[in-house]
Amino acid sequence: MAKSKGFFEKALTSRSTERFRIGICLLFLLGVWLYVGQLSADLPSSMLLMAAAVIGGYMAINIGANDVANNVGPAVGAGALSLGAAVLLAAVFEAAGAIIAGGDVVSTIKGGIIAPERLPDVSSFVWLMTAALLAGALWLNLATWMGAPVSTTHSIVGGVLGAGIAAGGWGIADWNVMAAIVASWVISPVLGGVFAALFLYLIKRTVLYRQDVVAAARKFVPWVVAIMAWAFGTYLMVKGVKKLIQVDFLGASLVGLAVAAVVLIIMRMLVNSKAATMESNAAGVNTLFTWPLIFAAALLSFAHGANDVANAIGPLAAINDALAGGDIVASASIPLWVMLVGALGLAVGLMLFGPRLIRTVGSEITELDKTRAFCIALSAALTVIIASQLGLPVSSTHIAIGGVFGVGFLREYLKSNYASQIHNIIQEHDEVERARLQPFLDDFRNASVEEMEQLLKHARKQKKELPLSKRERKRLKKIYREELVKRSHLTRIIAAWVITVPASAGMAALLFFTLRGLLID
Repeated sequence: MAKSKGFFEKALTSRSTERFRIGICLLFLLGVWLYVGQLSADLPSSMLLMAAAVIGGYMAINIGANDVANNVGPAVGAGALSLGAAVLLAAVFEAAGAIIAGGDVVSTIKGGIIAPERLPDVSSFVWLMTAALLAGALWLNLATWMGAPVSTTHSIVGGVLGAGIAAGGWGIADWNVMAAIVASWVISPVLGGVFAALFLYLIKRTVLYRQDVVAAARKFVPWVVAIMAWAFGTYLMVKGVKKLIQVDFLGASLVGLAVAAVVLIIMRMLVNSKAATMESNAAGVNTLFTWPLIFAAALLSFAHGANDVANAIGPLAAINDALAGGDIVASASIPLWVMLVGALGLAVGLMLFGPRLIRTVGSEITELDKTRAFCIALSAALTVIIASQLGLPVSSTHIAIGGVFGVGFLREYLKSNYASQIHNIIQEHDEVERARLQPFLDDFRNASVEEMEQLLKHARKQKKELPLSKRERKRLKKIYREELVKRSHLTRIIAAWVITVPASAGMAALLFFTLRGLLID
């Protein structure tokens, strides 16, 4: 039975409130325009900076609407958080990450994909960054409308690349860097999917498929949550607060280890206290992952705000420095007002337009419970840590979505595997006995993966009572081939990933020529 929507969720998702939500966004952008106008009143190019700030705010709104869904979507789909609670939690932690740990300096050339010294003048640099911001924002807006989660980083990379080529020719781009970015299209989702599937399989084999689920949970669950604590402690030190505290990977790992030790003790106490009343099944184990999953969503949001939001508003910081100092910069200081535009814009976009993507990530790709969602969050943190140490340019968006698909495809495999085992166990039976199989087949058709395991154990013990004919085996094959991952979402999301960089690059080039044509005397 579908869960009824609360008032807050209806307000965030109803079409009847869409104009109201768009109006709030326009008011926010008007506020940015007026505020920056006051700050830049003494600058000769104040109108241009005001326009760039509005575009930066629009970009931040679209980041909130699209990218943040990957951090909280699994928790919403698993039922650990309501949609309204997830939106509020993500808005607070994303904004906090951007303001507290976003840093003082950000690369405006996105990892060296273009060489700014090849540009003819400062004005070309300003138009380049303005076009890149607007193109990235427009592409994110389109992707959000399509319900496709795409990478903010790749959107702005495409924008800078396209506008850079338009301004300085093909030689301005570093194609080796672009090749690494293209490679990340494959690396990110594959790593995320593999890690998520491995952790889920580990939990199933060590806990959910045991005869005494409660006893297995008491032994194993505290350790797997402690691994998550280590991963997130390390992740925050390496990625989330690197601008506040500089530590090497060993130091970050030791901090993560200390956090993990504390969490291990707390989880052992919690699991032991719950063991007496906990159900001895998957639902009982699921309850143990509720709070770890909520903390994971919060910490992922904080780290995302510290990294991607600051990087996304980098072009605005570059425009501000170029107009104030009259020079092209490869990295720019980020004034507080720029960070506030990014942080508040992100919160506005998330609250007003984020629920659509949260729903896609959390429930429309594959069914998630708390155990599966926990594995996705853990895989995201571990993949970012490993990729950072290997120097691989990965996208947190692609990792999280890859984790969702990895969990879904593992469920399909396990369901197919269980049915195949039954085929091997029960080979030859009389047709008269087929009627006796019908209740079993009905149960099997509607069973979850965990329930199928129990049915399999029962079939092994009651072979004579559960005969299976050749005809019924064929019918069973069709049943267990049920798709637990929606292929339509898979196709749409992959298509959006592949075209993100070229699409935003094409938009940025067109916008660069348009802006220069309109504004050059």
